[in-house]
Amino acid sequence: MQTLNTPTRLLIVDDDQKFCRLISDYLSRFGYEVHAVHSGTEGVQVGTEDSWHAIILDVMLPGMDGFEVLQKLREHITTPVLMLTSLGEETDRIVGLELGADDYLPKTSSPRELLARLRAVLRRSSRPLTETTEQPAQEIVLGPLRINLGARVAFLDDEALPLTPVEFDILVVLGQSRGRVKSREELINEIRDRNYDVYDRSIDVHVSALRKKLHDDPKSPRFIRTVRAAGYMLIHPNEKL
Repeated sequence: MQTLNTPTRLLIVDDDQKFCRLISDYLSRFGYEVHAVHSGTEGVQVGTEDSWHAIILDVMLPGMDGFEVLQKLREHITTPVLMLTSLGEETDRIVGLELGADDYLPKTSSPRELLARLRAVLRRSSRPLTETTEQPAQEIVLGPLRINLGARVAFLDDEALPLTPVEFDILVVLGQSRGRVKSREELINEIRDRNYDVYDRSIDVHVSALRKKLHDDPKSPRFIRTVRAAGYMLIHPNEKL
């Protein structure tokens, strides 16, 4: 957990060294400690061997591309990942989100926009302190699924789930509204710290990834039910359709 005296440590994985220097210099002015590597292999090695608050990952890397790097990172860590792309294709963005990216940003965006997105990702992933050590962390329990709000971790059959910050936040919002339908727009408004295109179907991608980690079949759901033309809701695993 980050303390007042601990700088926020960021890893940039991008083969454009000029871009890395530009972003590093800009973010350093806001108190971030920035380290850059310039290949996918280094990104996987440094990203998994050291501790980072967030990783900024370019899609277009020589050899091992950003998607492959992200896939390998997600096998070991749940650190927030903000992906950069110069392609702008929706299919590329969807692939990144399916692999566990927390946000996606065109590389042509300004450093100021990058900072705003980065701050939003970090806010979502931060772990709040409990008010007292005697006070137990609040939990949402649905059969074998436990969502610990204080520690920002979910358990299925007492096994911790490797959820990204966005996936965890979606699960919390659905859990706090158990039995009530949440539209995509409501989910976006409650988990995002910035304006978001309500027609963006990335919520569906995150829910799909969340279902896979819950071993939840959308045709016969135990936890997340799709309500056609309305949205999603969390149900108890023993509820009947």
